[in-house]
Amino acid sequence: MLARHRDPIIAVATASGRGAVGIVRVSGADLAAFAVAWLGRSLQPRHATYLAFNDATGAPIDRGLAIHFPSPHSYTGEAVLELQAHGGPVVLQLLLARCLELADAHLPGLRLAQPGEFTERAFLNDKLDLAQAEAVSDLIEASTEAAARSAGRSLTGAFSDEVNALRDKLIDLRMLVESTLDFPEEEIDFLEKANARGRLQAIAAQVDAVLDRARQGALLREGITVVLAGQPNVGKSSLLNALAGAELAIVTPIAGTTRDTVSGTIQIEGVPVHVIDTAGLRDSLDEVERIGVARSWSEIGRADAVLFMHDLTRVGEPVYDAGEAQIEARLALALLNGDRLLHVFNKSDAVPAAPLVPGLALSARTGAGLAALRARLLELAGWHAQPEGLFIARTRHVQALRATRAHLAGAMTHAARADAALDLLAEELRLAHERLSEITGAFSSDDLLGEIFGRFCIGK
Repeated sequence: MLARHRDPIIAVATASGRGAVGIVRVSGADLAAFAVAWLGRSLQPRHATYLAFNDATGAPIDRGLAIHFPSPHSYTGEAVLELQAHGGPVVLQLLLARCLELADAHLPGLRLAQPGEFTERAFLNDKLDLAQAEAVSDLIEASTEAAARSAGRSLTGAFSDEVNALRDKLIDLRMLVESTLDFPEEEIDFLEKANARGRLQAIAAQVDAVLDRARQGALLREGITVVLAGQPNVGKSSLLNALAGAELAIVTPIAGTTRDTVSGTIQIEGVPVHVIDTAGLRDSLDEVERIGVARSWSEIGRADAVLFMHDLTRVGEPVYDAGEAQIEARLALALLNGDRLLHVFNKSDAVPAAPLVPGLALSARTGAGLAALRARLLELAGWHAQPEGLFIARTRHVQALRATRAHLAGAMTHAARADAALDLLAEELRLAHERLSEITGAFSSDDLLGEIFGRFCIGK
């Protein structure tokens, strides 16, 4: 534990701005004497006490509730003092200043908390594991109901329980393998007698199942980014507005109306979908439009999925078809993975007998075909589970599970050999154990903790 983790800390724990209630939170080793000096009386543990918060002259700053949570029965595992007052920013800053003013005499070392430091201390004091701590932030930032419910499940330990169950099975298998290394004469019969291969395959299958659910949880948290691309006036802005159900982008018959990216976020089965409308892809002498087109290609390169939009009313026109071929050739180079590309043929309502096309035909104006497009977007993202029962997950969790699975595959390769080298098998199992344990923080670096908690809001 670093020296700064022993400092008492303080912060406003509620969001900035005005509100009915605001909270100032203090966490430290022992706050009983500080509470008496500040409030003029001792507080009954975990009971709300209504009293006055006075300044140094005895004049009231506000009246509100004070709650003392003695260690270890608090959010951080340390002693915690919460002052609940009216939620005006000036009131809360006065309370904060008064606490810091009293600190020199009654709580030496008190300082303002860094982002996420209260939750970091909860992790360091074993109140939460790392996956649960991340779920706190994910719950606060959830953009859909499904994401919030899944983050709540992770916060209660659903994800951690599955990871820990896998870890325990890996530990048992490691113990068997490593104990056999001390008795070389037993190695030949080990794999058969202990059913090591069967147990290893069962663990790998469980990791696959957890990995699949983690991918779904990562989609709920992070969503997918979809870029609308195509020539000018094919209906990209109209489609963005139709998907969002709002006039986010300007729509006119004038080619080149959209000169910069315009974005909106929608929900499809609880999955956030970030839709980006881009400038029409064409050669232009207009400097502003050229910059917009360059940004369009930049967004295309970063997208999870690209909708290449076509205008059914112009298919067959030589100039238009030449532009389509030029864009498609460049998309092939920009995307590399063709699985991210979906051809969308717009303005089906304006074509009496729409031709069969290798993609989706729709009308952004009437909404025909939008339901099929939404379903196809989820398919492109890899979504197939229902949000009920899912836990929230992050990219780092998915990466750790993939690395775990790769080491288990290496272990199975060694175990399958007739002259199985148990030392190499043991090493792959050790590496799999380490990567799996990174998820809950059993193996973690200070840099990783700084990266995770530094993204939290101050006061949490």
